[in-house]
Amino acid sequence: MEVEKLIKMANQIGDFFEANPDAEEAKVEIASHLKKFWNSIMIKTLVTHVQQQQGQGLHPKVIAAIQQHVHL
Repeated sequence: MEVEKLIKMANQIGDFFEANPDAEEAKVEIASHLKKFWNSIMIKTLVTHVQQQQGQGLHPKVIAAIQQHVHL
């Protein structure tokens, strides 16, 4: 799957959880959503994008959620 499509999907998740006033809880929820609904290839592609491209184009909370709560 193209990374651009994953970025768009991840940003939609980030936008949804942006409404949570607790930033730490929002990051946990974002990571939980990714782990629950995305397959391992999608997650690995997004993690690699964060590691290699500093998450360019991603919602800041999505980047933080991946860095802090998604481990391969």
